[in-house]
Amino acid sequence: MTFSVFITRKIPEEGVKILKTVCQKVEVNPHDRLLTYDELLKEAKGRDAIITMLSDRIDARLMQEAANLKIVANYAVGYDNIDVKAATAKGIVVTNTPGVLTDSTADMAWALLFSITRRIVEGDKLSRAGKFTGWAPMMLLGGDLVGKTLGIIGAGRIGTAMAMRSRGWNMRVLYMTQQSRNAVLEEMLGAQRVNLEMLLRQSDFISLHAPLSEKTRHLIGAKELSLMKRTAYLINTGRGAVIDEAALVHTLRNKQIAGAGLDVYEEEPKLKPGLAELDNVVLAPHLGSATNETRAKMAVMAAENIVAVLHNQRPNNCVNPEAHT
Repeated sequence: MTFSVFITRKIPEEGVKILKTVCQKVEVNPHDRLLTYDELLKEAKGRDAIITMLSDRIDARLMQEAANLKIVANYAVGYDNIDVKAATAKGIVVTNTPGVLTDSTADMAWALLFSITRRIVEGDKLSRAGKFTGWAPMMLLGGDLVGKTLGIIGAGRIGTAMAMRSRGWNMRVLYMTQQSRNAVLEEMLGAQRVNLEMLLRQSDFISLHAPLSEKTRHLIGAKELSLMKRTAYLINTGRGAVIDEAALVHTLRNKQIAGAGLDVYEEEPKLKPGLAELDNVVLAPHLGSATNETRAKMAVMAAENIVAVLHNQRPNNCVNPEAHT
């Protein structure tokens, strides 16, 4: 049997090599850019499998026109870009890449936290512009971490890994989750599960790791931002739309909080007007999983998910197991 696979963006060769061992046709988007929906629709037709990115919209129409499609392997942990209900109805398996990017994304959250708290980006700009004329007692003062309170919103794999890294700074940890209590955080860190209001009011640093859903969309809006301390920092490496970005711009512009570090955006890759002009926010271009090792592991996982489905086996990372027969 001949199998055809399309990959919507260039990925590490480790994954492509695996696919080529079982698939006669493996094609990669030749453009170093996001495909338009019409381009994606055209490429999907006749394919047995697609490796997709979070930025690719995989809806009912696409799955209807891609009549041979057996699996959509998302190159990400999240999969809110895919109509999973429509996929399940058509017997199309949807997979993701959990676990392998936990540590790199948790590290990125801390990188953002350090960058905004110690004003590293501002200092870099000042130094490059030749404006650093010598040490000064009041130059670019930031905030301390030791003994402060870290709030985790979404205490899954990545949120837990983020919190566990706080031990080096002897931080108090609060967490909020829609799932059951996090025994690891409570036993290892003495973390306390609290409601959103208490977390916002008491935390010095708030890190978002919640998946995007109707319940979490704009979870952090104008009201929630107003509850934060004026000295607090907000970090987001989860999903952009968990924050009302326009409200965040207003909050940062008026210095209602100390700052923010963002790796994801509500209308990615677009930024809400005014965000890029602010000095009290660090903006990263979705680099959470961007290490050589992690991206290679993601490629291998996505490829192995496809190989399993094409061999009529259940993949390890199936988000809609009822679609697999």
